[in-house]
Amino acid sequence: MFKSFSMDLAGRTLTVEVGRVAKQANGAAFMHYGDTVVLSTATASDKPRDGIDFFPLSVEFEEKLYAVGKIPGGFTKREGKASENAVLTARVIDRPMRPLFPKDYRNDVTLDNIVMSVDPECSPELTAMLGSAIATSISDIPFDGPCATTQVGLIDGEFIINPTAAQKKVSDLALTVASTREKVIMIEAGANEVPEDTMIEAIFKADEVNKEIIAFIDKIVAECGKEKHSYESCAIPEELFAAIREIVPPEEMEEAVFTDDKQTREENIRQITERLEEAFAENEEWLPLVGDAVYQYQKKTVRKMILKDHKRPDGRKIDEIRPLAAEVDLLPRVHGSGMFTRGQTQILNACTLAPLSEAQRLDGLDENETTKRYMHHYNFPSFSVGETKPSRGPGRREIGHGALAERALLPVLPSEEEFPYAIRTVSETMESNGSTSQASICASSLSLMAAGVPIRSMVAGISCGLVTGETDDDYLVLTDIQGLEDFFGDMDFKVGGTHKGITAIQMDIKIHGLTRQIIEEAIRRCREARLYIMDNVMAPVISEPRKQLSQYAPKISQIMIDPQKIGDVVGKQGKVINGIIAETGVKIDITDDGAVNVCGTDQEMIDKAISIIKNIVTEVEAGMIFTGKVVRIMEFGAFVELAPNKDGMVHISKLSDKRVAKVEDVVNIGDVVTVRVTEVDRMGRINLTMRPEDMTADLEKLTRPEKREERRDRGDRRGGDRERRGDRERRDDRREKREENE
Repeated sequence: MFKSFSMDLAGRTLTVEVGRVAKQANGAAFMHYGDTVVLSTATASDKPRDGIDFFPLSVEFEEKLYAVGKIPGGFTKREGKASENAVLTARVIDRPMRPLFPKDYRNDVTLDNIVMSVDPECSPELTAMLGSAIATSISDIPFDGPCATTQVGLIDGEFIINPTAAQKKVSDLALTVASTREKVIMIEAGANEVPEDTMIEAIFKADEVNKEIIAFIDKIVAECGKEKHSYESCAIPEELFAAIREIVPPEEMEEAVFTDDKQTREENIRQITERLEEAFAENEEWLPLVGDAVYQYQKKTVRKMILKDHKRPDGRKIDEIRPLAAEVDLLPRVHGSGMFTRGQTQILNACTLAPLSEAQRLDGLDENETTKRYMHHYNFPSFSVGETKPSRGPGRREIGHGALAERALLPVLPSEEEFPYAIRTVSETMESNGSTSQASICASSLSLMAAGVPIRSMVAGISCGLVTGETDDDYLVLTDIQGLEDFFGDMDFKVGGTHKGITAIQMDIKIHGLTRQIIEEAIRRCREARLYIMDNVMAPVISEPRKQLSQYAPKISQIMIDPQKIGDVVGKQGKVINGIIAETGVKIDITDDGAVNVCGTDQEMIDKAISIIKNIVTEVEAGMIFTGKVVRIMEFGAFVELAPNKDGMVHISKLSDKRVAKVEDVVNIGDVVTVRVTEVDRMGRINLTMRPEDMTADLEKLTRPEKREERRDRGDRRGGDRERRGDRERRDDRREKREENE
């Protein structure tokens, strides 16, 4: 049965259509937010997947370029693999949804979102987040929802709910918050050094809106919701746990897991697992469950020791950070490098600078963003965790971690006008035991400063964890969680920022939400740790950006020209600009507003290219001095190229302060000479002089009319010379045209 539901959301109409399309999915919501249209579906397999010990949830966000009136590029002319934005959106949908499914549910579930129409005023990402929650809530798939999501911007100190594309460009905050009826379940943020108190206020402003959306979803579920289906539980039998405790007492498990060395702990657990597998070798029912049972046993042990005894696996205090270290200049030939170590987590970051033409080109649904100037990439090789597997390129986790570090550093980067470079930082994970994304923020900050990128402030990142008990008041926040505390804990609350405020947040949880008290404490703990890292670890190594770039980094100089002169610099079919590039070996980028960026490793060649460009766009006037190449020699004088397609003539009488019998006695083709303009006649012809006395003469003297008798004496000869010169120039023009046509 087709039904339609509508509500006002941030001044725009949100409409949900149920039963109109995709009726064979377990649940489907045809979402309309303004003119943005997204089809969200939820589908589950009939039976659990065999041989797994996790919930197999897949979330997709499919960007169809017809939604913005584009045909995809490339040869195939169809959408290919998911863009980075699609991957990040899918991750944001996944994080609040996953904890609301039963922990022992093993049926495959796919949440698919197809973007079919995009209204710049209404975010397709937000529409898909709401659509996934609605589709799952009305389906027969077990789900402890609904949840809702709201975006918040900050413009001139005012919070904007679900900002438009134009508002996002000028906003100091890009915050996404998901909530259940009672608590906040997911936070994702990028910010321009927003103070902690303002961030907390924004989070709970979004939480209020989420509660209104959930009330709307409840009405849809009441009318269209299906009864949730039963499923085969994959929970570990209590009898197995009891048998394991007989073989491995709780005291032995505590001793096995509570060590500050990851490899030692893993070896201890491996030995315990082998003992249990031997003990249950004859029990075909329990043997396949031993691995998951040992995991659960570890989890209960760690949580109990942390929450009840305030004892962490590596012996640290609850608010203590692991041992820290920072270094720069590890890689001698890169433009900048930095390494940050926190316990057994270590990131080596390399910074590369390039001209703006090497910025990443984007082909997605956002028509306002076509290039990305700053790129942060994160790599996680298997050796970093002592494993072996082939490298197949970055997965969703690597893309997400790189994007988080990128978001944290963007607010402190200089503008293109201040620093006209494309910038890439790459974080290589040398060792991993929790919070590599936050170590990437620290290492990137070090490498950027070492490279001489004039960032406004250093940035650091830290992660806090959480272990909860039976009630909302029974919890413990942990500063700087390691891998074991992340695996067995309830939260991974990552915050990056400067001394002034927050630049990025990402919160993952495994429970049904956080109270305001927990969020405020986590943000406070992250600030304390962040300031300690910057002041006591990073600043002693490098406290501010270097004043000079690396000798191996490209140098870029920028000048502004009249946009109407761009064609003169480029030339017909690029002939002029390509000639400059060939002569100097530089790269030249020109923007529509007349900004010319000249890039190269040799400053002398950069200066030469700029001089040529300036000569091209400068209107030649009497008195100007140029340095140019002799390109033609005639009986009556020499022609000097002042700029491409701009020649002037030095008459034989102006070659020297002495009498010259033959032009070749003074100059030859290819010579570079300094000349001064004596006259630009009515026909645009440029007359030059090389005489030393003319170089310093007053302009009035240089351009005054010659005596009548001198003009009469030379009149016939000059007239003949000019006639011959005109014939020669016309022949040269015809020859050039023939060459171009050929």
